[in-house]
Amino acid sequence: MNAEIELKLFFLPQYQESLINKLDSLDSSVPQGKRRLANGYFDTPDLQLRRWDMGLRVRGYDEHKEQTIKTAGQVVGGIHSRPEYNVTIQADSPDLSLFPATIWPAAADIAAVQAQLSCVFHTDFYRRTWHVEIDKSVIEVALDIGEITANGQHEALCELEFELLSGDTQALLTLALQVANAVPVRLGKASKAQRGYRLAGKQKPLALSALEFLPLPTPVDMNLHQPHQQELTATCQVLLETALERWQLLEGMITEEVDNEACIALWWRMRACIRLLRMTLTQFDLLDTILAQRFMDIEPQLDFIENAQSLTALLGSQKALVNRLTESRTLALQLRAQLDELKLSEQLASLWRQVEYGQLQLAIVDILLNISAGNIPLNDELGLQQHADRAQQASWQAVLDAMPLDKALEGDDYLGCARLLDESIQVGQAYGSLYEAKSRDAFRAPWQDIVLGIKTLACYHTLNGAAQQLRMDLTEWLEDKQQSLLFAMESSRQNALQQTVYW
Repeated sequence: MNAEIELKLFFLPQYQESLINKLDSLDSSVPQGKRRLANGYFDTPDLQLRRWDMGLRVRGYDEHKEQTIKTAGQVVGGIHSRPEYNVTIQADSPDLSLFPATIWPAAADIAAVQAQLSCVFHTDFYRRTWHVEIDKSVIEVALDIGEITANGQHEALCELEFELLSGDTQALLTLALQVANAVPVRLGKASKAQRGYRLAGKQKPLALSALEFLPLPTPVDMNLHQPHQQELTATCQVLLETALERWQLLEGMITEEVDNEACIALWWRMRACIRLLRMTLTQFDLLDTILAQRFMDIEPQLDFIENAQSLTALLGSQKALVNRLTESRTLALQLRAQLDELKLSEQLASLWRQVEYGQLQLAIVDILLNISAGNIPLNDELGLQQHADRAQQASWQAVLDAMPLDKALEGDDYLGCARLLDESIQVGQAYGSLYEAKSRDAFRAPWQDIVLGIKTLACYHTLNGAAQQLRMDLTEWLEDKQQSLLFAMESSRQNALQQTVYW
């Protein structure tokens, strides 16, 4: 049995040669050649192995065949750790009896599983490998180019895997960051098996439920000499790991989503994850100037989301607003043209073509590894509750400064506060589980209503802009609607600002 510890990166096909050149040029890099790997993945009709969190394949290369089973493992940040068992075979199909009996669940009928096995999908690719020595560790780097096939469908496969052969896990990040500084890559979460099951229609489409409040750790067996340190370390890890994992999942969901309005909702959530990462790093004094620049490189490129949200809403859930106008068809065509100009289907690939994108993801994994190893001690002057209270108060003060009680706000004022409110609500989402639910939820409710109101105001603004381009005058009609909405939002804001804080 081997305990496979690896870091997986994805890349766009156009960067294959750049990656090969970079890996060839690394110090202490020894090319191991290129070979074609043909893989069949097996399971029962009811996916019994999948339900056991196991992956079974038969791999052929040169004149050699082996069967491999990977058992349940874990992914921390972007580092995959999963036990695997390999057995050389002669046949094209696996024989489960050749694996150790101890790997199976208690009372499992392995003979029955064996009788039902069939090939679910194939992954066929060319693999180039290098052995690289770095920081007294040895890493095998594998570059895979090929495809996944199932039921006549094909999906491109472009992966770069860094597997630790000996030494320290930190070396995986050191080497990956060297590559990411030269060639655009990104963290890869989905395994070949996960992608194959989805392509074969044997797995539900990617889904991710909305996260109301983050599941912060409960202090258990706390070191009495360092309780604050342990609390803060565990909390920082949960916040960073949760946001990073959801970021990767949402990437996959965006690529699968075909409905524009639903797709923009996913973009909105992905941006929230990136913002949560930045805010968490800031709150724990982990955001240095280089990392801050990475966020500045990426976040402004997500500014299209607001415009896209308004356009997709006006063409979808808010289309009644357009349909009641006499020139509804002309307006709808104009809105559609503006949406097409945003090229939503190309936005993700555009981000993936930038080295800063992968650098940011890997930098956060690097921080997570160092926190786990105890290499980054967090300031423990405050306990977790005090830390959360301070973060909440700072966020609240920013809202008070931007939206003072004695000032009446107009539509543009609210639109200008959209990001601030969004981030303030996220701070409450990050630490909300530490507080009593009734007072917390009552405090947050009017602000969430105001955020929805801002989105509606943005729709009015977008609709008016489209009308003006068509030389249509909707000013008076939209002004009436906006004033009615502003009256309700001002009432909510006045009420919200006079509430007693819950922290």
